[in-house]
Amino acid sequence: MSGAESGGAPPLTVEVRPPWPYRLPRGSGGDGTAALRGGILCRLLHVEGRPVLVRAWQPERQRVLLRADAPSPDGIVYPPIAGAPAATEPAGPRQLESAVERMRFALGVDDDLSEFRASIRGDRLLEPLIRRFPYWRPRRRPWPWEALAWAVTKQLIDSPRAAAIQRRIVRRWGPRLGSGRGALYDVPGAAVIAGRAPAELEAIDLSGGRAIALRRVANELASGRCSLDDGASERLLQRIPGIGPWTVQCLGLYGRGDADSLPAGDLGYLKLIGRLAGEGRRATVEEVEHFYAPYAPFRGLAGEFTLRGLHGLVAQGPPLRLAA
Repeated sequence: MSGAESGGAPPLTVEVRPPWPYRLPRGSGGDGTAALRGGILCRLLHVEGRPVLVRAWQPERQRVLLRADAPSPDGIVYPPIAGAPAATEPAGPRQLESAVERMRFALGVDDDLSEFRASIRGDRLLEPLIRRFPYWRPRRRPWPWEALAWAVTKQLIDSPRAAAIQRRIVRRWGPRLGSGRGALYDVPGAAVIAGRAPAELEAIDLSGGRAIALRRVANELASGRCSLDDGASERLLQRIPGIGPWTVQCLGLYGRGDADSLPAGDLGYLKLIGRLAGEGRRATVEEVEHFYAPYAPFRGLAGEFTLRGLHGLVAQGPPLRLAA
């Protein structure tokens, strides 16, 4: 149903000409919120509590179209739980514009990597990788909250298991548009997660410590004591047990688009740098940070390209042996 049919704003369509080689990502990134249907990427968002359906497609190599529609709130299924008030009004023009802006950010269509490319000219590791994967972008989230929440779910576990936890969170507590295999889900907001008991979060395979950490983070955001719009909140977040540098670095890279934010404690980096250094063990966080220090202010981007381009080395990894 279009915005005009639902009583909301008429659909908003925006054309973007990416300034750098671009390819629309495929798949949902693991949590099942985005769906690729006939070459069109679809995502349900909520802006100021109002639902917006955003679609993105790429009719030409350097041309991307995004369309935002205002579905009727009556067509959205909201879980009857604390912290999840149902929308009562359809989205207006401001909400549609915001939704398009957030999806442009998440998809990286406006990213210009020419400055990064110039900074690594002559680099024997990075220059071949950016030539080979010019379309690669960090898998950012539309909202910083999503990046932070998913970082907490990924702590100390492998990516497939983390993605399964994220899908359970989305399907159990997220708003839904449609039904069956064609349904689209949104990530539940901070207020919803703040209202869950730790036992509920543990029941979806979060450890006790991560369940408490996620709930406390959500409560800080839902109460307004913490904002994720800039880096000023990071010191407050790290006072929460279970929230450390890696988590806030993921927030910076995937939630705010900070090209210099490097999640150095990621297992992929520990394995990759340990193998590149020929140490016969996994690297330490300090060794990872030292390796990427010359790439500032693009350490996060440099890390993304090395993980992407050298994923075979990451998969092999060095044998698990603690550094002396």
